[in-house]
Amino acid sequence: MALTKSPCPIPSLPFKLFLAACVLIASLPAPTTAQQLNVESATSIKASFLADIEVMREKFIGLAEAFPQDTYDWRPMDGVRSVAEVLMLIASEGYGFAPTALGGSAAMSREESQALAETTDKAQVIDHLNKGFAYARSEIEEIDPATLVNARALFGRERSTPELTLFVAGDMHEHLGQLIAYARMNQIVPPWSR
Repeated sequence: MALTKSPCPIPSLPFKLFLAACVLIASLPAPTTAQQLNVESATSIKASFLADIEVMREKFIGLAEAFPQDTYDWRPMDGVRSVAEVLMLIASEGYGFAPTALGGSAAMSREESQALAETTDKAQVIDHLNKGFAYARSEIEEIDPATLVNARALFGRERSTPELTLFVAGDMHEHLGQLIAYARMNQIVPPWSR
């Protein structure tokens, strides 16, 4: 039986690099669990979370300022949060969800936080956004990284610090995307896109 040339060419360089990356990833140790997280790693995660919160603060404030007051009650359809409600949800997450997820204290009770949803005045909304983000930053900065080494319960489940920060930041980024869509629907260009 004669050997014929294989119809499959030699893998291209990008494919070889992809395979090498797969082999490398497969050889890495399992992801860090809460029990394996050390203080140095927790410190880095905390610093990254704070940096991300600052980026979000700038973007939420920029969008809050870009929306005219008469669009603060705009919503794409019934049953969906308005512009002001999205912004005030983020302010309330700064006052509570972001710091408490990592062991900090909330600035106000749940009832007070829920009452923020009624705020629609642009100046007040921006003031609460600034205060909410400042509060979150202050509380998170005060958290001892040694307390972030172990898992913490959130919504009935034990979560590691990396999971907690991804959960909170993911939620906040989701609402940032929501607000960007609202801006585009109202012919508002996000300030950082100009």
